[in-house]
Amino acid sequence: MNSRVAGVHSMTGYGSATRDHELGRLSLELRSVNSRFLDVAFRLPDELRVLEPVLREALAMRVARGKVDCRAAVQHRGAARAQVIVRADALQALAQAQARVLDAFPAAAPLSVADCLRFPGVIDEPQPDASQWLAAYRPLVDEAIDELSASRAREGARLADAIRERAGRMAAIVATLRPRAPQLVAEFGERLTERLREAASSALGGSPVPLDETLARIRQEVSVYGMRVDVAEELSRLDIHVAELSRVLEAGGAVGKRLDFLMQELNREANTLGAKAPGMEVTQASVELKLLIEQVREQVQNLE
Repeated sequence: MNSRVAGVHSMTGYGSATRDHELGRLSLELRSVNSRFLDVAFRLPDELRVLEPVLREALAMRVARGKVDCRAAVQHRGAARAQVIVRADALQALAQAQARVLDAFPAAAPLSVADCLRFPGVIDEPQPDASQWLAAYRPLVDEAIDELSASRAREGARLADAIRERAGRMAAIVATLRPRAPQLVAEFGERLTERLREAASSALGGSPVPLDETLARIRQEVSVYGMRVDVAEELSRLDIHVAELSRVLEAGGAVGKRLDFLMQELNREANTLGAKAPGMEVTQASVELKLLIEQVREQVQNLE
């Protein structure tokens, strides 16, 4: 069995294997979809139930998360038998039963050769034991899981590319806002100062506002509010989370749960950014960030 393929894996994948064997035509099919944990379900005929622990153990070594549906089947080859073994005791019992029936119902039709051969227990059909089935299916288990893993890796690579592209757009939005943040706060402060002056002037009946009585108070209010609308800290945390998003993708492995947590943190900062927005520019940036974060979250839900 090959070692686990490095990189990010999707939880969606497919793998199958078929083999012609002296026991018949053997087939194994694996399908996986999203799940919070590793959940393996089996659809096997009774004679192949012996495969369950082998499949479960092999999948646990290669798959961290996902619902995996395992189907196995065998097409028996009756023509491959060297001989047909008829059980004489069963045939004698059947003849005795037929004689008793004919005594009671003389007009009844006697059993044909085909009827006798089809009767349960007349033909001795030895079944392969557990070790034979395990030996026959072992190569198929490895082949199907290899194909499943490769399928999940290809899908994971496509998802990772989509996430990186959106992470780059998020980083670009933050990079655009960062140098503008102090200026936006200053512009907001100027607008607020002018509104406060107009409000104070209106309260005095249109008379000019004495600067020595009100300017200090206005500056104090603007300074306090300016601290509330300063988004520098949120921008820094967004930068950190986006960088961590890229780092986790590059590290590979079972990253789905960690990235889901990062999405929550990114969304929290984007919401705070929108709530503190000192202007329309920041509000629009917050909306764009939340849209990108939601798109990434949808992709992350498919990652192992």
